[in-house]
Amino acid sequence: MKSAVIVFPASNCDRDAKVALEAMTGKAPAMVWHQDSELPPVDLVVLPGGFSYGDYLRCGAMASQSKIMGAIKAHAEKGAAVLGICNGFQVLTESGLLPGALMRNAGLKFVCRNVALKVEETQSAFTRKYDSGQTVTFPVAHGEGNYYADDETLDRLEGEGRVMFRYRDNPNGSARDIAGILSEKRNVLGLMPHPERMVDPVTGGSDGRAMFQGLIEALS
Repeated sequence: MKSAVIVFPASNCDRDAKVALEAMTGKAPAMVWHQDSELPPVDLVVLPGGFSYGDYLRCGAMASQSKIMGAIKAHAEKGAAVLGICNGFQVLTESGLLPGALMRNAGLKFVCRNVALKVEETQSAFTRKYDSGQTVTFPVAHGEGNYYADDETLDRLEGEGRVMFRYRDNPNGSARDIAGILSEKRNVLGLMPHPERMVDPVTGGSDGRAMFQGLIEALS
Protein backbone atom coordinates (compact mmCIF):
# COMPACT_ATOMS: atom_id res chain seq x y z
CA MET A 1 0.00 0.00 0.00
CA LYS A 2 1.36 3.39 -1.02
CA SER A 3 0.36 6.33 1.14
CA ALA A 4 0.73 10.09 1.49
CA VAL A 5 0.43 12.40 4.49
CA ILE A 6 -0.60 16.00 3.88
CA VAL A 7 1.44 18.64 5.73
CA PHE A 8 -0.35 21.88 6.60
CA PRO A 9 1.17 24.86 8.44
CA ALA A 10 0.99 23.94 12.16
CA SER A 11 0.21 20.28 11.58
CA ASN A 12 1.65 18.50 14.61
CA CYS A 13 0.57 14.91 14.00
CA ASP A 14 1.89 14.52 10.46
CA ARG A 15 5.01 12.84 11.81
CA ASP A 16 2.92 10.58 14.06
CA ALA A 17 1.05 9.45 10.95
CA LYS A 18 4.32 8.97 9.07
CA VAL A 19 5.82 6.84 11.84
CA ALA A 20 2.68 4.69 12.11
CA LEU A 21 2.39 4.14 8.35
CA GLU A 22 6.06 3.32 7.97
CA ALA A 23 5.91 0.87 10.89
CA MET A 24 2.83 -0.86 9.50
CA THR A 25 3.70 -0.92 5.79
CA GLY A 26 7.49 -0.97 5.84
CA LYS A 27 7.44 2.00 3.46
CA ALA A 28 7.71 5.68 4.27
CA PRO A 29 4.68 7.67 3.09
CA ALA A 30 5.08 10.64 0.78
CA MET A 31 4.93 13.87 2.78
CA VAL A 32 2.92 16.27 0.62
CA TRP A 33 3.00 20.02 1.26
CA HIS A 34 -0.46 21.61 1.30
CA GLN A 35 0.37 24.03 -1.51
CA ASP A 36 1.35 21.28 -3.92
CA SER A 37 -1.26 20.82 -6.62
CA GLU A 38 -0.81 17.11 -7.27
CA LEU A 39 -0.64 13.89 -5.30
CA PRO A 40 1.84 11.13 -6.08
CA PRO A 41 0.26 7.82 -7.14
CA VAL A 42 -0.93 6.47 -3.78
CA ASP A 43 -3.68 4.25 -2.40
CA LEU A 44 -4.29 6.17 0.84
CA VAL A 45 -4.16 9.87 1.70
CA VAL A 46 -4.01 10.89 5.37
CA LEU A 47 -5.00 14.34 6.58
CA PRO A 48 -3.35 14.44 10.02
CA GLY A 49 -4.23 16.04 13.30
CA GLY A 50 -2.84 19.32 14.55
CA PHE A 51 -3.81 22.96 14.41
CA SER A 52 -3.60 23.94 10.75
CA TYR A 53 -3.27 27.70 10.37
CA GLY A 54 -3.43 27.97 14.16
CA ASP A 55 -7.15 27.06 14.11
CA TYR A 56 -7.95 30.63 13.06
CA LEU A 57 -11.36 31.40 11.54
CA ARG A 58 -12.76 27.87 12.10
CA CYS A 59 -10.78 24.70 12.65
CA GLY A 60 -9.90 23.29 9.23
CA ALA A 61 -11.55 26.12 7.29
CA MET A 62 -8.37 27.70 5.95
CA ALA A 63 -6.72 24.34 5.28
CA SER A 64 -9.76 23.29 3.26
CA GLN A 65 -8.84 25.99 0.73
CA SER A 66 -5.29 24.69 0.18
CA LYS A 67 -4.24 23.81 -3.37
CA ILE A 68 -3.81 20.13 -2.56
CA MET A 69 -7.50 19.79 -1.68
CA GLY A 70 -8.44 19.73 -5.36
CA ALA A 71 -6.27 16.66 -5.86
CA ILE A 72 -7.63 15.07 -2.68
CA LYS A 73 -11.23 15.58 -3.85
CA ALA A 74 -10.36 13.98 -7.20
CA HIS A 75 -8.68 11.11 -5.37
CA ALA A 76 -11.82 10.57 -3.26
CA GLU A 77 -14.17 10.88 -6.24
CA LYS A 78 -12.32 7.96 -7.87
CA GLY A 79 -13.19 5.85 -4.83
CA ALA A 80 -9.67 5.95 -3.39
CA ALA A 81 -9.15 6.01 0.38
CA VAL A 82 -8.85 9.18 2.48
CA LEU A 83 -8.41 9.21 6.26
CA GLY A 84 -8.86 12.45 8.19
CA ILE A 85 -7.80 12.35 11.84
CA CYS A 86 -8.78 15.08 14.33
CA ASN A 87 -7.93 18.31 12.47
CA GLY A 88 -8.04 16.20 9.31
CA PHE A 89 -11.69 15.36 10.11
CA GLN A 90 -12.37 19.07 10.52
CA VAL A 91 -10.78 19.75 7.11
CA LEU A 92 -12.92 17.03 5.51
CA THR A 93 -16.15 18.59 6.82
CA GLU A 94 -15.06 22.10 5.86
CA SER A 95 -14.23 20.95 2.32
CA GLY A 96 -17.55 19.12 1.89
CA LEU A 97 -16.03 15.66 1.66
CA LEU A 98 -17.98 14.69 4.79
CA PRO A 99 -21.23 16.13 6.17
CA GLY A 100 -21.64 18.02 9.41
CA ALA A 101 -19.27 20.19 11.41
CA LEU A 102 -16.96 19.99 14.43
CA MET A 103 -17.82 22.60 17.06
CA ARG A 104 -16.33 23.67 20.37
CA ASN A 105 -16.38 20.95 22.99
CA ALA A 106 -19.54 21.12 25.10
CA GLY A 107 -17.48 21.77 28.22
CA LEU A 108 -15.50 24.54 26.43
CA LYS A 109 -12.25 22.88 27.51
CA PHE A 110 -9.51 21.12 25.58
CA VAL A 111 -9.75 17.37 26.13
CA CYS A 112 -6.57 15.26 26.03
CA ARG A 113 -6.87 11.67 27.25
CA ASN A 114 -7.53 8.12 26.16
CA VAL A 115 -11.16 7.36 25.38
CA ALA A 116 -13.10 4.13 24.85
CA LEU A 117 -14.85 3.76 21.50
CA LYS A 118 -17.43 1.31 20.23
CA VAL A 119 -16.83 -0.01 16.71
CA GLU A 120 -20.25 0.38 15.08
CA GLU A 121 -19.58 -0.82 11.53
CA THR A 122 -17.03 -3.19 10.02
CA GLN A 123 -18.08 -2.88 6.37
CA SER A 124 -15.22 -0.65 5.27
CA ALA A 125 -11.52 -0.87 4.51
CA PHE A 126 -10.89 1.12 7.70
CA THR A 127 -12.75 -1.16 10.11
CA ARG A 128 -12.76 -4.60 8.45
CA LYS A 129 -10.27 -6.01 10.97
CA TYR A 130 -12.38 -5.02 13.98
CA ASP A 131 -15.44 -6.82 15.34
CA SER A 132 -18.82 -5.10 15.39
CA GLY A 133 -19.47 -3.85 18.91
CA GLN A 134 -15.80 -4.15 19.89
CA THR A 135 -14.43 -1.59 22.33
CA VAL A 136 -11.12 0.03 21.41
CA THR A 137 -9.09 2.75 23.09
CA PHE A 138 -7.67 5.72 21.17
CA PRO A 139 -6.45 9.07 22.54
CA VAL A 140 -8.19 12.36 21.85
CA ALA A 141 -6.59 15.81 21.90
CA HIS A 142 -8.95 18.53 20.73
CA GLY A 143 -10.91 21.60 21.72
CA GLU A 144 -13.35 21.42 18.80
CA GLY A 145 -14.43 17.80 18.51
CA ASN A 146 -18.15 18.21 19.13
CA TYR A 147 -19.69 16.63 16.01
CA TYR A 148 -22.87 18.32 14.81
CA ALA A 149 -25.27 17.64 11.95
CA ASP A 150 -29.01 18.18 11.56
CA ASP A 151 -31.35 15.32 12.43
CA GLU A 152 -31.98 14.42 8.79
CA THR A 153 -28.24 14.03 8.17
CA LEU A 154 -27.74 12.09 11.40
CA ASP A 155 -30.60 9.74 10.51
CA ARG A 156 -29.11 9.20 7.05
CA LEU A 157 -25.67 8.43 8.51
CA GLU A 158 -27.24 5.95 10.91
CA GLY A 159 -29.49 4.37 8.30
CA GLU A 160 -26.68 3.93 5.77
CA GLY A 161 -24.30 2.40 8.30
CA ARG A 162 -21.86 5.31 8.07
CA VAL A 163 -21.34 5.92 11.80
CA MET A 164 -18.14 3.95 12.27
CA PHE A 165 -17.16 4.74 15.87
CA ARG A 166 -19.03 6.06 18.90
CA TYR A 167 -17.72 7.30 22.21
CA ARG A 168 -18.48 5.04 25.15
CA ASP A 169 -18.17 8.10 27.41
CA ASN A 170 -18.67 11.16 25.24
CA PRO A 171 -15.87 13.65 26.04
CA ASN A 172 -17.04 16.56 23.89
CA GLY A 173 -20.83 16.53 23.46
CA SER A 174 -20.89 15.04 19.95
CA ALA A 175 -24.35 14.31 18.57
CA ARG A 176 -25.34 10.69 19.21
CA ASP A 177 -21.86 10.05 20.66
CA ILE A 178 -20.39 10.05 17.13
CA ALA A 179 -16.59 9.84 16.96
CA GLY A 180 -16.11 8.91 13.31
CA ILE A 181 -18.15 8.82 10.08
CA LEU A 182 -17.79 7.50 6.56
CA SER A 183 -18.57 9.08 3.19
CA GLU A 184 -21.35 7.84 0.89
CA LYS A 185 -18.85 5.86 -1.19
CA ARG A 186 -17.42 4.42 2.06
CA ASN A 187 -13.89 5.46 1.10
CA VAL A 188 -13.44 8.62 3.20
CA LEU A 189 -13.27 8.32 7.00
CA GLY A 190 -13.25 11.24 9.41
CA LEU A 191 -12.28 10.38 12.99
CA MET A 192 -11.58 12.66 15.95
CA PRO A 193 -9.56 10.17 18.09
CA HIS A 194 -6.04 9.20 17.01
CA PRO A 195 -5.52 5.58 15.83
CA GLU A 196 -2.01 6.41 14.61
CA ARG A 197 -0.93 6.91 18.23
CA MET A 198 -2.00 3.36 19.09
CA VAL A 199 0.13 1.16 16.85
CA ASP A 200 2.97 0.44 19.27
CA PRO A 201 2.37 -0.98 22.77
CA VAL A 202 5.50 0.84 23.94
CA THR A 203 3.74 4.17 23.41
CA GLY A 204 0.45 3.22 25.05
CA GLY A 205 -1.44 0.57 23.13
CA SER A 206 -2.04 -1.22 19.85
CA ASP A 207 -5.76 -0.82 19.15
CA GLY A 208 -4.98 1.32 16.11
CA ARG A 209 -3.06 -1.42 14.34
CA ALA A 210 -6.20 -3.16 13.06
CA MET A 211 -7.22 -0.03 11.15
CA PHE A 212 -3.95 0.08 9.24
CA GLN A 213 -3.89 -3.69 8.79
CA GLY A 214 -7.33 -3.52 7.22
CA LEU A 215 -6.26 -0.74 4.90
CA ILE A 216 -3.13 -2.63 3.87
CA GLU A 217 -5.15 -5.75 3.05
CA ALA A 218 -7.85 -3.84 1.20
CA LEU A 219 -5.59 -1.49 -0.77
CA SER A 220 -2.47 -3.51 -1.52
